[in-house]
Amino acid sequence: MTRNPNMREAILSAAESLFSTRGFNAVSIRDIALEAGANPGSVTYHFKSKDGLLLEIYKRHCGPMNKRRIELLVAARRVRDVQDRLEAVVRAYVQPAFSSSSDLAGGGARFTRLRAVMSAEGNAVVGRIIAEIFDDTTNAFIEAIEQSLPHLPRKTLVWRSQFLLGALYYTLVNPERVTRLSRGEADGADMAEAIEQLVSATVASLQAPDINGQAAAEPAAKAGARKAPAGSRSRPA
Repeated sequence: MTRNPNMREAILSAAESLFSTRGFNAVSIRDIALEAGANPGSVTYHFKSKDGLLLEIYKRHCGPMNKRRIELLVAARRVRDVQDRLEAVVRAYVQPAFSSSSDLAGGGARFTRLRAVMSAEGNAVVGRIIAEIFDDTTNAFIEAIEQSLPHLPRKTLVWRSQFLLGALYYTLVNPERVTRLSRGEADGADMAEAIEQLVSATVASLQAPDINGQAAAEPAAKAGARKAPAGSRSRPA
């Protein structure tokens, strides 16, 4: 095999491709070396271990993406209108994930697929890397959402933020499904529309009543109705 002059980049690209299709556990350093046209010693020389290689893949994609998210979040938090601010906050999270892989921000479909596969594996190493790369940024967004929706408990907003992540993964890795199921009326590859559709759906989800609040309120309302004397009228609050 011809030796690649930029072996470090070749190894990163090979590992990202293999991890995104086979997962982390099923790929060995030897597999990565073979795919990159390198020897196994080159992999350990540049990245020490398979764990270090995966961490570097996340850093090179997610560093620029998280930086852009925070830049947009700072601007979004200055919006005065509460509704507009919530939409701007969600858009600040969503939009950078759709950036092309050419500038490493977001990483495109391949890296998004890798993230989905890594999350599904439940590997402890992957869990630590995800926490290191994303938790600070994610907490910043949850806090911004809390400021727009102070009546909702944090745990509810965390659930709904998690749902956004799932929708984001699927939208990026399987756009052709949108085109097929819409019978061609929608183009799943239209990133601008995908962003706006995802922002709109997420804002509506975030603003929905809390299920625990509803569960507690409904029995109380029914009990109050039973106790109210006949012909009485409730006064407006």
